[in-house]
Order: sequence, then structure tokens, then C-alpha cells
Amino acid sequence: MSKVAIVTGASRGIGAVIAQRLARDGFAVAVNYASSAYEAEALVSQIMAAGGQAIAVKANVANSSEVRALFDATEQQLGKVDVLVNNAGIMKPAPIAETSDELYDQIFAINTRGTFNTLREAATRLNDGGRVINFSSSALGLKLPGYALYNASKAAVESMTHVFAKELRGRQITVNAVAPGPVATELFLTGKSEEQILHFAKLPPLERLGQPEDIAGVVAFLAGPDGGWVNGQTLRANGGIV
Repeated sequence: MSKVAIVTGASRGIGAVIAQRLARDGFAVAVNYASSAYEAEALVSQIMAAGGQAIAVKANVANSSEVRALFDATEQQLGKVDVLVNNAGIMKPAPIAETSDELYDQIFAINTRGTFNTLREAATRLNDGGRVINFSSSALGLKLPGYALYNASKAAVESMTHVFAKELRGRQITVNAVAPGPVATELFLTGKSEEQILHFAKLPPLERLGQPEDIAGVVAFLAGPDGGWVNGQTLRANGGIV
């Protein structure tokens, strides 16, 4: 029987590539989405056509009852969850002086509360021997103007990661975070000039932007048998940018 993975925010971008990679690695995948139903269903169709197993489940991770329903649907249709990948997140850079209350609430609701909601559910529902993979960001190390709230929301995720790993003692569950640098996705590219994109591509010693496949490979490592001795860590997958 296949192991089961939930990937949040998986309808497009890095999340979609992670879902495809885990499906290729033999996981039955719950493709979570908040609003992009068409993309999520299309991804499920692609995975199924390639011989994998997947379902699409709508849930806003910021809502605890919807997160419970996400786990319920996954258990009912695929089986008990082995791997949780907390990929859902938003990035809306703005200087602190220009940040509204609404933007503050939105960033922390999705990036921080969303991770908290899924971790709390996973604490009682994840199979022993399972894996939790949260998402932070290498933006924390860059300390760029405009990223204060985004960085703060992800620093909270790193803190929860390190503590949650210890709270699950005795169950053989690893808890880690992946912190990508700039990755060539719609989330990163939107609103940036060609000059800005080139600037970010030149920052790492490897002189390119990350690709979604680069990040999916790190997640697959942590979710697979070779990642079993890595626990309570943040892996900075950024080409050496920080």
C-alpha cells in the first residue's frame, strides 16, 4: 500500500512540482488548494495519467476546521497520512510603514497560522515514522527592505519546526523546514523587472535562479528513506545566496 502525503498549496508553482515528485516516488498525494480548483484537478489528472495516485482537496490552511476536513478527506480516500508538506504561503513585500493591518493579518494567517493548524492536526493524526516538512525562506538571511513581515512569519515557522521535532519524541517522526532562495515561479517573478530578476539570478555563486525541481528534490530527500536521520533542521536550498 502506498504511503500518503499531503502537500498544501500544491495547485501550482513549487507545490505542484513537489506533488508530482512525491507521486513519482510512490506516494499517494493529496493536492491541497485554496482557490485554484482547475489547476489542482489538472495536476491530479497528470499524476493519474503517469500511473500515480492523487486527489484534490480544497482547504484554506488558515482555517482550522478546513484543515481538519483536509485530513479527514485524505484519510477517507487515500489512507492515514505519512508525510505533511507545508508549502502554502504568500509573499507580498511592503515596507513596515506602508503595511496595513489587513496585510499583516493575511501574511500571518496563511504563513504562520496555516502551518500551526496543520502541525496541530498532524500531531495526533500522522503515522508513526512519518515526516513533516515545513517551508521557511532564505529571505530571512538576506534581510531585504520590504520583507520584514514575510521574514517574521517564516521565522515563526522555523521556531515551531525545531520545537515540534522534540514534541514528537518517541514516534520516529522527523520535522524539518526547507528554506528556498529565489525560485523561478510565478510567486517570485510577478512584479519584477527583467533587471531585478537578473540581479537575483546572479546573487548565488551558482549564478542562476532556483528551479521548482531543485526544491522538490530536497523535499523528496527529507520525505524518503535517506532523510531519516535529519531532524529539527532548516535546510537552506538557495545555491549559496546566504
